[in-house]
Amino acid sequence: MSPQRAVVTGGAGFLGSHLCDALLGEGWSVVCVDNLLTGRRANFAHLHNEPRFEFIEKDICEPFDVGRVDYVFHFASPASPVDYTLHGIPTLKVGSLGTFHALEVAHKYGAKYLVSSTSECYGDPLEHPQKETYWGHVNPIGPRSVYDEAKRFTEAVTMAYHRYHKVDTRIVRIFNTYGPRMQLNDGRVVPNFMKQALRGEPLTVYGDGRQTRSFCYVSDEIDGFIRLAKSDEHLPVNVGNPNEFTILECAQQVLKATGSKSEIRYEPLPPDDPRQRRPDITKARQLLGWEPKIDLAAGLRQSLDYFKKAVAEETAAK
Repeated sequence: MSPQRAVVTGGAGFLGSHLCDALLGEGWSVVCVDNLLTGRRANFAHLHNEPRFEFIEKDICEPFDVGRVDYVFHFASPASPVDYTLHGIPTLKVGSLGTFHALEVAHKYGAKYLVSSTSECYGDPLEHPQKETYWGHVNPIGPRSVYDEAKRFTEAVTMAYHRYHKVDTRIVRIFNTYGPRMQLNDGRVVPNFMKQALRGEPLTVYGDGRQTRSFCYVSDEIDGFIRLAKSDEHLPVNVGNPNEFTILECAQQVLKATGSKSEIRYEPLPPDDPRQRRPDITKARQLLGWEPKIDLAAGLRQSLDYFKKAVAEETAAK
């Protein structure tokens, strides 16, 4: 009997590549589809001799068909502030056109489907912590809207295909994931701080640093994805770490993990930057038996070698 076959859009990205590894580890055959706008070949270089892995360079904003599959994992999208600010229109396109095309593959082959959404659907939340039933507080015309609204539309299309075409869909809302394979310059908190600390540069904190985030290590996040993929839940599920840190506390954790003596430098808060972000994971606990195992200090230690190597490579390339 041949292994089950999955297609992962955005599979050359940070999270998508870890998902490909996890599916292969469970015995699946995996097709990675990515246009390499923000994904990198280096993220799947270790799979060069893996016969169950196939890479197709393709922009899914155009229709695509990789043949019969059992599962579609739609993870294609710029996800960092630097990337979706630079590539605003492609972000909107992959969240709309790309989502239609990924769902069409699932519809054609009767495949199951899981899409990566985001805590940005909650915007700058007026509910804390955020439950899946909260509709959000999002600025639809602000600088972050290309990402926020793309993901909200992604969820709407996914639910429409479930309701009208009976596609077997799932939606995961992701909260601030970090770990190896993140891009150094993607603008997110952990790689920013790790890069600056390892270079001995001041750590840039925006605003007063009292805004909060909840950081989930990548292996915990992927475990949540796999559990949700195996479930029968069609409505959104939060997968993130409910332990909340101020940005200043995160900076101190990075300094401790790296042994850096870097100072803190304050800069103005970007427009629409959420003041607080923390998932309510009651649903994931009850439905999936999932909760994160790796705290921020341990996750930073496990990420350190990767960031050291990335900083060294970037320095050598200059």
